[in-house]
Amino acid sequence: VLVRSPHTTAPASERATHGWLKAHSALGELLGVDFETVSLNALYRASDLLLKHHERLERELFGQVADLFGLSSTVTLYDLTNTYFEGAAASNAKARRGHSKEKRTDCPLLTLALILDGSGFVRRSQVLAGNVAEGTTLAQMLERLQAPAGALLIMDRGIATEANIEWLRESGYHYLVVSRERHRQFDRSASTAVETTAGQTVHLQRVDSEDGEVRLYCHSEARAQKERAIEQRFIERFETGLRQLADGLSRPRAHKAIDKLWERIGRLKEKSHGVGQHYDIEIVPDESNTKARAIVWKQRPVQGTRLTHPGVYCLRTDLSDWDAERLWRTYLMLTDLEAVFRTLKSELGLRPVYHHKAQRCDAHLVITVLAYPFVQLIRRRLKTKGINDSWSTLRNTLCGQSRLTATFTCADGRTLHVRKATRAEPQQLRIYQALGINPAPGGIQKTLI
Repeated sequence: VLVRSPHTTAPASERATHGWLKAHSALGELLGVDFETVSLNALYRASDLLLKHHERLERELFGQVADLFGLSSTVTLYDLTNTYFEGAAASNAKARRGHSKEKRTDCPLLTLALILDGSGFVRRSQVLAGNVAEGTTLAQMLERLQAPAGALLIMDRGIATEANIEWLRESGYHYLVVSRERHRQFDRSASTAVETTAGQTVHLQRVDSEDGEVRLYCHSEARAQKERAIEQRFIERFETGLRQLADGLSRPRAHKAIDKLWERIGRLKEKSHGVGQHYDIEIVPDESNTKARAIVWKQRPVQGTRLTHPGVYCLRTDLSDWDAERLWRTYLMLTDLEAVFRTLKSELGLRPVYHHKAQRCDAHLVITVLAYPFVQLIRRRLKTKGINDSWSTLRNTLCGQSRLTATFTCADGRTLHVRKATRAEPQQLRIYQALGINPAPGGIQKTLI
């Protein structure tokens, strides 16, 4: 049904869904439900009911998926994302302003914490306040999940605080995280090369510590090119600002006071995204020693930074018996979690939130999370048949098929209504065949009146 009527997993409010079910959908016919008799309040009550039982639903859904694919619970991905409200959401205690991943600093936020297995299926979710700090949620979530002892946690640097890592050690978990250390280092002569699925080369340097922890310094040339371009843009912006200050000294009304110029240079450094640390700047005073005659600068790159070591990042883990390539490829699972967030936000309507009541806001996020396993199951099955389309592309492809009613007047004056599905187009037929679904849903129904 999800594939046959793809709009059932398209972003929509309860009101929009109610109108679609009555006016445009054949879902009621396929399910044997008369949606004309279903009130709008019934959908809101269904939302409340799903929220009430969402922990059990998540547990049962993941259990079914784990049995279906033989998933192991030894690898766990953990991360947070947030969505924003359209409106003040004054009556929702969780609606708080914080760091918006969509740059919507003008809106209150709501945070979603997800724990997934290594294959990208949701094991547990929780709705948190919009201003929650990433590093403070890990212990609470793992305790509620009752994750098995010895499981491997893969996390990004926002959650990988020293306190969390220490808690993982004490609780018997393994970890593979992005290090929060700022100093970058890399020795290519001590590294090994591995190839990505895209055919790019990444160099890995493993450093073992005396305390049993492993640091894995990784260098990606593709990432280095991107970071060089970013740094160059910030450098040009910073030097343009310095040049404008220097050129202004020749104009009669420009600021020339040395203390004011240092203030303006300080503001330039604040906005330079760290580029300012690589410059020695000197203000040359005039004869009065209170006004500037010139501003000169020279770039002196600070070692161990993005400017001197572009494309370098560090992983840390307690898995000392794993080789460098296995650690790195396991860490790449974290990109699956990022793909999950993109699907939830863009294709399943996680953002924005239009509700006002707290329980309806929570239900909005919970329903989105509950829909994701079905999307993941369908796409996983299609992928085995060589179909790698996004969920929005699949919806657009399938929504072209309709059920129509043709009406005929018989010779005896009676009216014949024939209801049937339109013929599936080749792209639709390919999807149906990959899923083992009848391309003519509902059969042919004839009514003589």
